[in-house]
Amino acid sequence: MSAAPARNVILVVFDSLRRDALGCYGGSPPWGSIHTPNLNAFAEESVMFTRAFPESLPTLCARRAIYTGQRTYPFHNGDFRYMKGDWCVGYFPGWGPIPEQQHTLSEIFSEQKFRTGLVSDLYHQFKPGKNFWRGFDQWTFIRGQETDHSRSGRVPTKEEIERWIPPEFSEVHDRVMKAANKDSFWFDSKALLNMRDRVREELWFNAQVMQEAGRWVEQNQDAERMFLTVECFDPHEPWFVPEHYRKRYDAHEGREQVISPYAEIPDISEDLLRRTRANYSGLVEMCDRWFGHLMESLRVNGMLEDSIVIVTSDHGHSLWDRRGFIGKRPYPSDPETYDVPLMIRHPGKLGAGTKCDAFVQAHDIAATVLEATGVTSPEPIDGKSFYKTAFAGGAPIRDHVTVGWGVGMTVIDDNWWFNAKIDGTGAFLYPAHRPQGEETSMAAEHPEIVEAMFRIGKEDAGGSFPQYLLDRAATVADAGGSVPFATRD
Repeated sequence: MSAAPARNVILVVFDSLRRDALGCYGGSPPWGSIHTPNLNAFAEESVMFTRAFPESLPTLCARRAIYTGQRTYPFHNGDFRYMKGDWCVGYFPGWGPIPEQQHTLSEIFSEQKFRTGLVSDLYHQFKPGKNFWRGFDQWTFIRGQETDHSRSGRVPTKEEIERWIPPEFSEVHDRVMKAANKDSFWFDSKALLNMRDRVREELWFNAQVMQEAGRWVEQNQDAERMFLTVECFDPHEPWFVPEHYRKRYDAHEGREQVISPYAEIPDISEDLLRRTRANYSGLVEMCDRWFGHLMESLRVNGMLEDSIVIVTSDHGHSLWDRRGFIGKRPYPSDPETYDVPLMIRHPGKLGAGTKCDAFVQAHDIAATVLEATGVTSPEPIDGKSFYKTAFAGGAPIRDHVTVGWGVGMTVIDDNWWFNAKIDGTGAFLYPAHRPQGEETSMAAEHPEIVEAMFRIGKEDAGGSFPQYLLDRAATVADAGGSVPFATRD
């Protein structure tokens, strides 16, 4: 088998895809396995990373790191509150455009005569002031996810909304959204308006994304080399999914539930929890089905013989795994959100069907595909290539990871999972391997480890945090079960 440079790169990024949702990883979510035959088959031809993590979160922060190989944490250049047209910029530090001084993979590959394409239904990338399409010869935006302004018309009635969102969920959701200065009813009604009238499976967003990606491959066969990025916003909520997928996981007739309240709901009824998980599972299976379409398109167009294919996710999603929480959050941080799948298929099938337990992060992907294709970045990048680790028996590139999200910092090494606010307060400490279910923090018993882990996270931040973020951290209450002060520094 040859280890010659790959001719093409295909990068597939799902949103909110949990690592344990894929059977190829050997486990399953607490509620049972999800049917993912195409991704499992892909894993048999790939190297699977079992300790892959984001660089920073949430959605756009994660992609800044993936697209550039540069760290976004600790958000020194991440205060975008001045930007109009996107409420997220004032809520999520780092939620903004890719800095102009940073080179993107698409720009680097374009300079090397690659044909570059982006197919995406991730509407956040295309909001006012964003520039994630930089460097792509073609970028195709599949419209209509969530609150994308893709459609106007009659606003759904209260009855229509309650068909999909039970009152007990909408009440909690309303409180969370209002805390973010966002009107919840508008969110719910816009999402429903966008998806109204869909009657065929191929009209769902994930299906459109994979079909368009396959079409791009067909239409660009004359290119000497290709770099294609495929962004699939599913299985992110709202979990609208064709009924035949949902019924595989919940055949009961009953109330629907498609939103994530981003809150702890300890007294959720059994039927609503089952339906929430079933809709997520069904959407994961649907993503798998249409990912299979893309892989078949690559096969019939002769692309698999000379392309390196990467499949990953920005983060996962908690579905009542711990403390009754549904959503994703920076603090306390949960493995079902921070553990991400990462699988890389070498054109020569090097390492096919193997697992690698080396620590890797999202910003390492850029360095890796550059090495795989024999292309050099015009500037140093923060990410480290794990190409040799994956395919040539090379040493691990990291002994820990630090993941930033707003005022939260998470540091993970071989032994410990540490989470605190960036000012050192409100610390949690767990063993690195965190089983499913409730846990008790060990921070109070190991203050010296808490101090050491905080220092590591601060060093990875370059030794300091932006003042605007420290000010915000001071307004966030310590979560229950945490140690009040992680450090006296």
